[in-house]
Amino acid sequence: MISKLNLENILFLDIETVPETQHYDQLDAVKQDLWASKTQYQRKDQYTPEAFYERAGIWAEFGKIVCISVGYFNFNGSQRKFRVTSFYGDEIKILNDFKNLLETHYNSAKYLLCAHNGKEFDFPYIARRMIINNIELPNKLNLFGKKPWEIPHLDTLDLWKFGDYKNYTSLKLLTNVLGIPSPKDDIDGSEVYQVYYESKEIDRIIIYCEKDTIAVAQILLRLRGENLLDASEILHI
Repeated sequence: MISKLNLENILFLDIETVPETQHYDQLDAVKQDLWASKTQYQRKDQYTPEAFYERAGIWAEFGKIVCISVGYFNFNGSQRKFRVTSFYGDEIKILNDFKNLLETHYNSAKYLLCAHNGKEFDFPYIARRMIINNIELPNKLNLFGKKPWEIPHLDTLDLWKFGDYKNYTSLKLLTNVLGIPSPKDDIDGSEVYQVYYESKEIDRIIIYCEKDTIAVAQILLRLRGENLLDASEILHI
């Protein structure tokens, strides 16, 4: 039961991704053909492969990670703090820094990773990008041969489904219905491409990513029937 989980043993996270290149024509011919084939079902006849390319960040084979934000709880008696920080910049450095965090501080069996839709997106995306970049997977992302109950991942979307696997609830919708301050008050996922490549405002992406990470922690608190974090309890480091 989630009420029995030790919050200090959970690393909350969110990632932001963009297409691997700014423009479709920067891909070589083979990659363009592969992109066209990969997205044929989603595009149908409505979009050309080039027009659809802004969405390429969704796929790890055609995208890259530009920010990973993480957050964790600290308790000192009855005093509660939630600390949040981010890795950003060159993707290989982001991945290696995140891997180092996992191996240094979250490697033992008691620790869990938690994200919203993490099982379908964040966790596999990070793992795939590590493999693509020749980075050995840390234990927390290496799921080969593990039984379902041995996988150290929590997913707030999964928890909200209550076994209803037809249902998808976005982070924005879930925070709204649970009375949690919205993390989408500046940009949303559809705007990350433009903010990264055109406006070149990585700071806005970092803030957005950290707000999503905080929102994931808030959702878990609500699912446990606990008070939400207030601004004084959140520390950006």
